[in-house]
Amino acid sequence: MDDEKLVGVVLVSHSAAVAEAVAALATGLIGSGATAPVAPAGGTGDGGLGTSAELIAAAAARVDRGAGVAVLTDLGSAVLTVKTLLAEGDELPPDTALVDAPFVEGAVAAVVAASAGAALAEVRAAATEAYDYRKV
Repeated sequence: MDDEKLVGVVLVSHSAAVAEAVAALATGLIGSGATAPVAPAGGTGDGGLGTSAELIAAAAARVDRGAGVAVLTDLGSAVLTVKTLLAEGDELPPDTALVDAPFVEGAVAAVVAASAGAALAEVRAAATEAYDYRKV
């Protein structure tokens, strides 16, 4: 699979370390073959806890290959930051979607689906289905 045609995934957390760890977990579980472009966007520009519109926009630009960008978030204000960027209309690549999914399980599902060549709607659905994963 040509990674130039894969959906990109952005993982937005209030913590840079959490975003980076979830990105490493999700990409690490792919194994061999093409891996969708994944970028963490965690914390603030000065390294603190919080979210940064600038870091999110930069991460989305890095993973955009023209097939769409799926954005997953950890907590409420991250959702609000992404919604604001989407409403502005010119800060994120075309076909960027905020995905309502659990952060870790949804990230893994999104990266697996995107790496398999799924379209943005399918990546979004795979991540959202992670709400149904039972652990017990």
